[in-house]
Amino acid sequence: MKTARQQLESFLAKYDPRIAGIAKKCLTKLRKLAPGANELVYDNYNALVIGFVPSDRPSDVVFSIALYQEYLNLFFMWGKGLPDPGKRLQGAGKQVRSIRLESAKTLDEPEVRALLRAAMDKAKVPFDPKQKGRMEIRTAMKKHRPRRLAPK
Repeated sequence: MKTARQQLESFLAKYDPRIAGIAKKCLTKLRKLAPGANELVYDNYNALVIGFVPSDRPSDVVFSIALYQEYLNLFFMWGKGLPDPGKRLQGAGKQVRSIRLESAKTLDEPEVRALLRAAMDKAKVPFDPKQKGRMEIRTAMKKHRPRRLAPK
């Protein structure tokens, strides 16, 4: 039986190496920014999503990354109320906002770091850096949209 990390690696292997590489670097950075966070993994039909949550409850997810065929997004589950003087957040829904992750360096930008900190500060449940975060595979669908572009 594969561990959750091994399963995540197998999900990432289905993507173009460029997308998978960006995702791995982003995950490393997000783990450092949110010590003690649990990671809830959803290998859905449309995307692979990894949510960062201070508890075991999906409703407490603070932010997540989602991998699509050609790009990645950083989602803020309660992004509508976040201070965004740089107008980085995209979306017009009732609560969720996102930022396109062109590279892992996007997470180093001061405006993005400020949004991540604000999201963690606003979380219903605080992150506990003393907690040992764990990963849990919540959904692993057998059927997906294509994860890689067709060769030209």
